Amino acid sequence: MERVTAMAVSTQRQIESFSLKMLPISRADIPSLHRLSLAAGWAHRPEDWEFLLQFGGGVFAVDEIGRAAGSAMFYPVSADFGALGMVIIAPRLVERGTSHWLVEHMIARAEGRDLVVSAIPEAYPVYISLGFRAGLTVFQCQGIVADAPQAVAGARLMRPQDLPRVHAADACAYPVPRPAILDLVMGVATGTVIERDGRIAGYALRRPFGRGQMIGPIVALDDDDAIALVAPHLAACAGTFVRVDTREPAGSRFRDYLHGSGLRLFDTVISMARGRDRVATGPQRIFGLLNQGIG
Repeated sequence: MERVTAMAVSTQRQIESFSLKMLPISRADIPSLHRLSLAAGWAHRPEDWEFLLQFGGGVFAVDEIGRAAGSAMFYPVSADFGALGMVIIAPRLVERGTSHWLVEHMIARAEGRDLVVSAIPEAYPVYISLGFRAGLTVFQCQGIVADAPQAVAGARLMRPQDLPRVHAADACAYPVPRPAILDLVMGVATGTVIERDGRIAGYALRRPFGRGQMIGPIVALDDDDAIALVAPHLAACAGTFVRVDTREPAGSRFRDYLHGSGLRLFDTVISMARGRDRVATGPQRIFGLLNQGIG
């Protein structure tokens, strides 16, 4: 596979009669980036952009009058594994090669790491051309929690002393350990866990995001545990907006539970990977993603 180097990717791009400049994202750029994501129909608030900047960095393209025309971020999950996210292109530039330019720059920033990304259908050709392979579908389920879901026994609230064991459970479900990222999420989240024989068998985190709350990651051994972990969060959010991103297919007990609680399918993206195949060791698996970029 051809390796893209930072020196090989220009920070200037000419598109017909106007030019774009690539700049590093800073907190001062968030208002402009928020306008870009709103125009693309994304739910991120300025606070969500600011939160993601704690995970990694990125670039954005500006036109000659300073308008944000596109963005892309890179999250260095570990020394040899990373994720891409927030790849947003202004509608007028979707078919002008801007996404390829920005993603190519993020691959260079990754410095040879294996990479994952969630791709909207319009972006598949871009990622395929840059060496990514298509994987599982991610189902974005969201809505107003209809009623307080029926209580499901087995989960309790997360405590500070649970954190090392939560990290251990997550490392079984995710391709690489990601303690630094989890600690950032836990700093703003409410968590539930299932404990058995002194070990954390599963956990779920809920945090403010977009139009309301997002539940994820959700790590569990099976559908029963995943439902038990999510039920207290949905009960706490009755009558409000909640989102869960999951790879569990329609007809699974977990998806049926989300649907019955008011979280209906809104959109789909495809998980894609570049580099070596990374497989979690298990037995836990991810029922709900932290976000579509990181997984």
